[in-house]
Order: sequence, then C-alpha cells, then structure tokens
Amino acid sequence: MSHSAHESIGAVIVGVDGSHSALNAVRWAAAEAVDRDVPLRIVHVVSPGAARRHDAPGGDTVLDEAEDAALLALDRVRVHTVQIHGEPGEVLVSESHNGAMVCVGAGPPASGEGRVFGATVTALAGAAVCPVAIIRSHLDGSARTTGVIAVVLSDEPGNDDVVHLAMREGRLRGTTVRQIDQRADSWVRRYPDVPVEVVAAGTGRPYRVRGEGDRGVGLAVVGRCDADRISDSETSGCHPILGYPGCSVLVVRR
Repeated sequence: MSHSAHESIGAVIVGVDGSHSALNAVRWAAAEAVDRDVPLRIVHVVSPGAARRHDAPGGDTVLDEAEDAALLALDRVRVHTVQIHGEPGEVLVSESHNGAMVCVGAGPPASGEGRVFGATVTALAGAAVCPVAIIRSHLDGSARTTGVIAVVLSDEPGNDDVVHLAMREGRLRGTTVRQIDQRADSWVRRYPDVPVEVVAAGTGRPYRVRGEGDRGVGLAVVGRCDADRISDSETSGCHPILGYPGCSVLVVRR
C-alpha cells in the first residue's frame, strides 16, 4: 500500500466514503485496473476543516476497508491510497486529469421527484476528462451491474469511442453487449419491419440485437450528450437504453 499523492498518472481512480456503494465501486474498479495493468488509486475526500490522516475520525478506516475490498476482489491489484481535503466533486475532477478512469458508487435513484444523481456524480459527468463509471447499488447494498452492457450506435461525434469502451467492458466482464442502432443510415432503421440478427463476419457466432429481453441492463455506456444531461431531475422515459440511468453507467465524454 502507498499513500503518495503523486501516483495517479494512468491509474484507475475510485472515490470512497465508507458506504456500501463505494465498496461496490472499488470491487468493480479493481478488475478495471488489473485489466489495464495500472494501479488502483483509492481516494478518500474529507472536508477542509478535518484533521489530517491519522487524526481524522474514521479516515484510515475508510481507506483500509476499501483496500481490503479491492484485494479480496482481485489479489493481483496494486493499490495506492490517499486522503485529500476538499470537496469530493472538485477533487475527483482534478484527479481525472491524470487517470485512466474515475469510479464512484451511487445508491438507487430516489422514488418520485428529485435528482437521479448526487452532486459528486453530476460534477464528474460534467467535467471529468477521462471516462467515469457510476456503479449503482440495490437497496440491499449489492451492486447493480448484472445484466447486459447497453450502448447506442449513433452519428454523434465520439460515438466510436463510446462503443469501443462498451465492447472492451463486454470482454472484461464476460457480458453480452446490446447495441441499439440509431444511426441515420442504419439498415435496421431503413427496414424497421424486418427482424435483424447481426453476425460478426469470421467468428461464426451470432450477436442477437433482439431476443435478449430476459436480461436487464447492468451497465449503460453513454457519450457526451447524455453526460451533459445527467444532472436532469428526472429519468427520461424515452431513452433508447432501457433502465438508464437506474442501472450502473459508464460516461465517455471525449
């Protein structure tokens, strides 16, 4: 374990606060770090008025529990921990400038009116310069990541980067990637009445665009336009990814 404040370059960064949802994000991020062969940098942000590390009530406990969770998930992960004073959103946005990905936990969306995501997630979605993973938890504290990985194929700038990351996550997690084709020149759009099954040439394996209805969405991978709308007070019922943003979300801004 290391506590250096200068070890975030290329790392997968995860913000922790001692919650179950934060530990779910740590477990998810550990696999990401090992796959990329970079350290997992665990960041505990405390208020500016709190005492430094060992004098801060619970400061070491939060980091130690998070490190234990990471190593139990994957003992090959290289863990660095650091406590930083400031506002969580501002600190994690700053961390994103040197990171490969920033991961945070989030509880289930509140029922009724209210924001779908909290202030930290909103700040990251709006300003982070690397991908941001928002790992949802169920009411019982378990991670909401089981199910297909969903991504929209569109004509928006940067969509190739979004789809590329979705496919990478599918390979890493051993999960089906559901591609929802909204491109203006899509053959599926031209012939909406024809059932379509896409086959990747040379693999001999079909990818079923339709027929995966029994599995919910575990992770939605979205681009800049959705990131800019992520602070909306209500979930859009017409978004092509069913269950977004109630499921876990991976935001790709570039």
